[in-house]
Amino acid sequence: MKQAGSILIVDDNADVLIAARLLLKQHYQVVKTTDNPFDIEGIINAQHEADQAIDVVLLDMNFTQDSISGKEGFYWLKKIMSQDANIAVLLMTAYSDIQLAVEAIKAGASDFIAKPWQNEQLLGAVAAAFSHAKDKQQVGKLTKQKQALQQSIGNQPFEFLGQSNAMQQVFSVIDKAANTDANILISGESGTGKELTAHAIHRASQRQNQPFISLDMGSLAESLFESELFGHKKGAFTGAKEDRIGRFELANGGSLFLDELGNLPLNQQVKLLAALQNRQITPVGGSKVIDIDIRLICATNENLEQAVTEGKFRQDLLYRVNTVEIRLPALRERSEDIPLLCNYYLQHFAHKYKRELSIAASDMTRLSQYHWPGNVRELAHAIERAVILSEGSELDISSVISSPSTTVSTNELPTSATDYDTFDLEIIEQRTVRAALKHFQGNVSHAAKALGLTRGAMYRRLEKYGL
Repeated sequence: MKQAGSILIVDDNADVLIAARLLLKQHYQVVKTTDNPFDIEGIINAQHEADQAIDVVLLDMNFTQDSISGKEGFYWLKKIMSQDANIAVLLMTAYSDIQLAVEAIKAGASDFIAKPWQNEQLLGAVAAAFSHAKDKQQVGKLTKQKQALQQSIGNQPFEFLGQSNAMQQVFSVIDKAANTDANILISGESGTGKELTAHAIHRASQRQNQPFISLDMGSLAESLFESELFGHKKGAFTGAKEDRIGRFELANGGSLFLDELGNLPLNQQVKLLAALQNRQITPVGGSKVIDIDIRLICATNENLEQAVTEGKFRQDLLYRVNTVEIRLPALRERSEDIPLLCNYYLQHFAHKYKRELSIAASDMTRLSQYHWPGNVRELAHAIERAVILSEGSELDISSVISSPSTTVSTNELPTSATDYDTFDLEIIEQRTVRAALKHFQGNVSHAAKALGLTRGAMYRRLEKYGL
């Protein structure tokens, strides 16, 4: 049975090319030959695009000039190494010279063989070169994975806290679902802690020692969807200068968290569904199928069932992602947790900014009575700002309660059931966004921050409601 792998033989002697090809073709799937070293770059690129990347190059050290020094071989060795450092190069020469062999290996060659060769000797050297190539490829892959993981993981999240009955119910569902591999959908308003919930699920699961990879679908350009999730091969599209490992492959064995799932266009929903159903992906520009083993956690602040009714979200994908659904309460629905959260963030940011501050009891009461339209995210940002601006030993909450960058007047927002003439969430959201824009005199950044939204999410709502 032939071994998977690709070999390129480069020699200006036709008899050598034929002999080496006939021998190696019996043992390896792909054997390419050329008598012109200027063809090397094109052949390597073509094989890479065909997803049959060259693993080993058998390279003659002498071509048309200076026939015994080996200078040409060293020149093409460096060219190959600069083009693809994962290729193992096996140098050949008719002049056996131990000093030349040492210099060749120092320059990056995997081995050195003299012509004419014994077949067993050549096969052994090629097998060792393949092993060397696979080792280099694995190191390169691990390096890329490490770099991508560092970019994806980012800062460690805050603690996931709550003492209220509403949060105890959330914790109970997490405890029951975390140890399974069931797909989980986390729903709730912006800023309620959906990413913290996803981290909590991962930490409580059997995959806790494997990667946790997240991706914000709301901030992802449609053209980059497949590349981000499935990866791409070098040259797959303009700007694809090297292979990229996708989030599915990075998360293999661990958990993949897709935030703001409701923003995914319908044509991309089909591709995500296929990957989840088949548990396989194919990088953009590639042909090899990669098996994936991930635990999927999704989050949304959209009403996906309504989106299904409106034809904006696939029902089969919704069934696939929400085997278990966890709804996070808004902060106003668990106001008894506000003192706990205020003290936690005060301690965190006081340590960060090297301050010693406390919160007066009367101020804690005011903070607990505040509406917090941006939920926990708004509270955290507000406490951080107050820590920075406070001058005494007590936290100055004037920057929390009355700062135009954090508050929307409660007169502009409904606060009880009698203030609503409808309970349609989309209409309420539209009115709230409109009220925030009015309050901040059209300043989108301030309105988005007050609502606990990113600028991208805010602009999507402005477009959605024609504001």
